[in-house]
Amino acid sequence: MSHNPDKPLAGWRVLVPRGGPWGDQVAANLRTRGALPIVAPMINFAPTDDAPALEAALARLAAGDFDWMTVTSATTVDVLSSHRAVVAPGTRIAAVGETTAAALIAAGYHVDLVPSDDNSAKGLLSEWEAATQGVIPLRVLTLRSEIAKPLLSEGLRRIGHDVESVVAYRTVGVPVADRVVADVKAGRVHAVLVTSGSVAQQVQDQLGPIPRTTLIACIGPRTAKDASVLGLHVDVVADSPSAEALIEALVGLAPRDL
Repeated sequence: MSHNPDKPLAGWRVLVPRGGPWGDQVAANLRTRGALPIVAPMINFAPTDDAPALEAALARLAAGDFDWMTVTSATTVDVLSSHRAVVAPGTRIAAVGETTAAALIAAGYHVDLVPSDDNSAKGLLSEWEAATQGVIPLRVLTLRSEIAKPLLSEGLRRIGHDVESVVAYRTVGVPVADRVVADVKAGRVHAVLVTSGSVAQQVQDQLGPIPRTTLIACIGPRTAKDASVLGLHVDVVADSPSAEALIEALVGLAPRDL
């Protein structure tokens, strides 16, 4: 395909593996660049088994009972959106990963802290003291998936904070349509966006092996590492954890022939 500076992704069929506000925003931005987005959510959440605990925590969040809230995945943001959760003005938000930060912003929430290098619970803990100016104890709400290890909650408690850890959801894979699988395997999809380790797992399980001619774009270095470990070839990594940066990473590859 020839390069068009006004529509640099003209003719590109790009797989967007998440729905919701983030997926809608990515699809819209891809269209402005001339691309043909294929929105095919590959992960979803099932309700937590302890809904009363989640609802009580979100009520306290809206009331301003927490100094900080930590969010460990973009799926948690989907839960917040589905509950129409309100974050009190004085509550700061820490996002553990690149996708999480991007999803929070797309859903209308603010982000005060994202680890600069290691996008993980360990990375967040290592930067926590500087971000909070050493204030102890802080009242912290940690939201996580059922399968996630409570490393962040335990780490925050270890350094003296008052932590309420709540399971927000259960993660489940979502089968994509047969035609999407067929198009990917036949090389008719020019790029696949990978937005988290969970998405990378589904991409490999449902669509792999991905043709080498299909570009794989990851939203950040942690996601790229997870994708590589799973056997996906990573062609480009976004410079920052945002929908815009992920698309710009693809635009940077636009002159190449597919």
